[in-house]
Amino acid sequence: MPHFVIDCSESILDSHSEEQIIEQVHFVADSTQLFEEGDIKVRVNPFKKYAVGNKREGFIHVFANIMEGRSTEQKADLSKKMVQKLASMFPHIPKIAMNIRDFEKATYCNRDML
Repeated sequence: MPHFVIDCSESILDSHSEEQIIEQVHFVADSTQLFEEGDIKVRVNPFKKYAVGNKREGFIHVFANIMEGRSTEQKADLSKKMVQKLASMFPHIPKIAMNIRDFEKATYCNRDML
């Protein structure tokens, strides 16, 4: 944990590779010092077919799923830094956003916890 899942238009890969995007998202997440570096997971889902406002505009949306316990201010800072980094990498992409969802510690389980 945490998981950063990037939904995006496939066209953004013309500017930067999936590996570069993953590396930069990982870097930003790690730079906040909210997570252990080895726990950060990043995935990219490029879409061939999509609509943004009933148009075919490029987009990037980062969904972050993190363990509860961070303040609203910490999460807002993470979102802002992530969108700033992606906007600098993709100045031609008009729609770049991020949202954060908290996992509940009480209901979370992974294989190592069995």
